[in-house]
Amino acid sequence: MKALGKHLTVDMYGCSFDSLNNLELVKSAMLAAIAEANMTLLNLSYHKFEPQGLTALALLAESHMSIHTYPELGYAAVDVFTSGDQTRSDKAITVLKSFLKPEKTKTTHIMRGDFGSQKDMKPRIKVSIAPLRRVRNTSARVWRFLRNK
Repeated sequence: MKALGKHLTVDMYGCSFDSLNNLELVKSAMLAAIAEANMTLLNLSYHKFEPQGLTALALLAESHMSIHTYPELGYAAVDVFTSGDQTRSDKAITVLKSFLKPEKTKTTHIMRGDFGSQKDMKPRIKVSIAPLRRVRNTSARVWRFLRNK
């Protein structure tokens, strides 16, 4: 059975404090991402926290997009859930990255409503820090080698 929707969760690390604490910039980024991804905006809600941080939520005809920022950590949590084949959530993420300029990202793709297929149970995770993965894999091989001796 075909999945009902695509759900992307993106962790953005190393963003500037100013961009994550700027409500107008985040709203502009979301509106540009929605337009680029061929999504239909129904409502945009947001709240600015004191002393810093914000949450923005776009209610879409296709589902939703949200951003939660933690400027003191240089971190933004982005969530894009869409249904239908006309939308391009990957393009929305590209636009958001161009506005927030993270140093590192971690993207998780989840197929929603896949009714228990094996793929749905194991989300595909894309991490843009390959050198760290190679180091981790090398150390695991060394430990296995030493244990077998």
